[in-house]
Amino acid sequence: MPIYEYRCDDCGSQKEHLQKMTDEQIAQCPSCGSTKYRKLLSAAGFQLKGSGWYATDFKGGGCPAASDAASGGHSCSGACNHG
Repeated sequence: MPIYEYRCDDCGSQKEHLQKMTDEQIAQCPSCGSTKYRKLLSAAGFQLKGSGWYATDFKGGGCPAASDAASGGHSCSGACNHG
């Protein structure tokens, strides 16, 4: 389940809440009871690790070398800006 961050516009209280994506937003501040308790937008807390395609393909903006002479010296399938 994702962790959402909320902040109260009235008292300034800021807290994290573990909620399902389908749960309703929390409408009332647990500190002061105000209805100005808003969900904040923040960066995702994950990293892509390992040797997947994101680490090996398109790194540096180039494309892999042609595997055979029949391809005309270019093996990209429309994913790059040259040839």
